[in-house]
Amino acid sequence: MKFTKLQGAGNDFVLIETSDAERDWSQLAMAVCDRRFGVGADGLLLLLPSKIADFQMREFNPDGSESEACGNGLRCLVKYVMDTKLADNATREIAIETIPGVRKSRPDKAGGRATRIQVDMGTPKFAAEDIPVVIEPGKGGLVDIKLITYPVTIAGKELLLSLVSMGNPHAVYFQQNPVADFPLAQVAPQVEQLPLFPNKVNFEVVRVVNRKQIEARVWERGVGETLACGSGACAIAVAAQLKGYTDHKVDIKFRGGTLEVEWDGVGGAFLGGPAEIVFTGEWSE
Repeated sequence: MKFTKLQGAGNDFVLIETSDAERDWSQLAMAVCDRRFGVGADGLLLLLPSKIADFQMREFNPDGSESEACGNGLRCLVKYVMDTKLADNATREIAIETIPGVRKSRPDKAGGRATRIQVDMGTPKFAAEDIPVVIEPGKGGLVDIKLITYPVTIAGKELLLSLVSMGNPHAVYFQQNPVADFPLAQVAPQVEQLPLFPNKVNFEVVRVVNRKQIEARVWERGVGETLACGSGACAIAVAAQLKGYTDHKVDIKFRGGTLEVEWDGVGGAFLGGPAEIVFTGEWSE
């Protein structure tokens, strides 16, 4: 089985072209994504045919669970279809079918290859049932009518979480200290597994540098800490804007690189950044 390894800001994926939507891809994801006994990746991307878009994408985490949304995965998939000529080089927009809906991408090209890719990640959602989160009566609060802020206590420390759905659930924690100092490996697994998140949650710890720049670390459910997260970057930017911390366009600096997010406060959040093909290979079954 042929595969391609790609990465976007250090968020890495193994991509496989297939028309088989019925296979147990969860088992393959666990094997392929293993960093010692497999190829090693934050996720397995499937490039499938679509009846409603140019292509379809599915993404499986290293624990075998399927993710609803994956921004960097989308950008890597678009990089692949452009560089392998599956999409016409003159194409200005590529539509990708995902679980939350069709997502449109805008690749910048040079020398016949995609150099920078922006994707519309869809409109953020804030209702408890959309995230989803099971709010205890009287414990949560609202900011700017939209954003749910919810306090949780982990290891004796209270964290005020800002909750956003980008097609998948995110809990954003704003703090004033450098994010490198935050004990993510100890705190994040407990946040991910909190009973109030029935589908678990992605956790981002964030420091606002200025109105145009944010630094962040991310813990992705079913994966662990990753070097970047596209849907997480959008959730961070949306929450920061609603809190009045940043402008409509902001750079999110992760350990693996910087992603740019634009949001007009109403429609879809646009995610931009680099994507690269690392190598190709063949997986023996």
